[in-house]
Amino acid sequence: MGNTPQTHIVPMNSSPTSVLLLPTLDHLKRVDANGGGCMVFDSSHLRKQARIPSQFIWPRNDRLSAIDELEAPIIDLQGFLHGDETSTLDAAKLVASACTRHGFFQVTNHGVDTSLVREAFACLDEFFLLPLNEKLRARRKPGSMWGYAGAHTDRFSSNLPWKETLSFGFDDAGDKAVVADYMKSQLGNEFEQMGLIYQKYCEAMRKLSAAIVDLLAISMGVDPSYFRDFFDESSSIMRCNYYPSCQEPELALGTGPHTDPTSLTILQQDQVGGLEVFTDGQWKMISPVRDALVINIGDTFMALSNGMYKSCLHRAVVNSHRERRSLAFFLCPRSDKMVRPPVELCKTDRQYPNFTWAQLLQFTQQHYRADVRTLQAFTQWLGSNPIC
Repeated sequence: MGNTPQTHIVPMNSSPTSVLLLPTLDHLKRVDANGGGCMVFDSSHLRKQARIPSQFIWPRNDRLSAIDELEAPIIDLQGFLHGDETSTLDAAKLVASACTRHGFFQVTNHGVDTSLVREAFACLDEFFLLPLNEKLRARRKPGSMWGYAGAHTDRFSSNLPWKETLSFGFDDAGDKAVVADYMKSQLGNEFEQMGLIYQKYCEAMRKLSAAIVDLLAISMGVDPSYFRDFFDESSSIMRCNYYPSCQEPELALGTGPHTDPTSLTILQQDQVGGLEVFTDGQWKMISPVRDALVINIGDTFMALSNGMYKSCLHRAVVNSHRERRSLAFFLCPRSDKMVRPPVELCKTDRQYPNFTWAQLLQFTQQHYRADVRTLQAFTQWLGSNPIC
């Protein structure tokens, strides 16, 4: 049996520090709107050093190696998506078994065009292979969730993830060209096509997420209309992840142990591997399945299910020989939606109080670094910051 990952109460950076991860790279220093400096993550330079900076070294307990493979279902959605009752019931049973245990499963025959996935990965490569100064044009601004971030140095100063990300929003009820407009505004007109591809990708993910949510409802014995109403006019998050190779992968993590604060995550990963799930007291490896999508339950859906389904505790490890890439779509409700379980799931005591998605988002962005007990910490915080 392994040890439970540690909880880290890590202070948020209220303003960037002037310390660089590589002090010799003074030309990479940028000045924010308030005149302060920032740390800059440049993996191409860091990999030339024999050792990684101490900010990237995680506690030993969080780095315990996974030995076994996770036995999680790979669910063929073809019958369900075509209305076959037997296939639907079989899929629902597999979903229920996985989500009550660890909150993780994979799906195949999901209807997402493989050519669209290839285009989305090509865009990811195009962006992250840009020179650092060009990527920094899309740098995440203080207080914003959207934009480019290297190792989250704008938010944290220790236990840094060995990765780069590009995040942007997608709204059901928003402008149909919102993603393309965002790319153009941040990177220039030459990135409009990238924005259009990610717009299509987000639309495909939203369509699939609606089907997955229906299947989750069926698996719990809940009227699907409840969740359909809850996620109507949703405001979701899209994130492109790039994990460079690392010279000391045994000390670093691409993403530390955490549960996603959001409702549902749909992850498209490449064939490199690195995703791991914590269950039964151990870290378990997830081998990539070609053309499959990873699905995991987040904190918001755990609360929405009154604790019936578990928020998936996971992490990403890195390696010394090859970069890893993934595309993550985080389904989120409209910010003012009240997270309240359906009556069918309230026959036992309520596990969590009512809250809005905006409150949980505020908590994870301003007060708490998402980890193994985000929802519990949020519940305590909510007691001193009640809904009016």
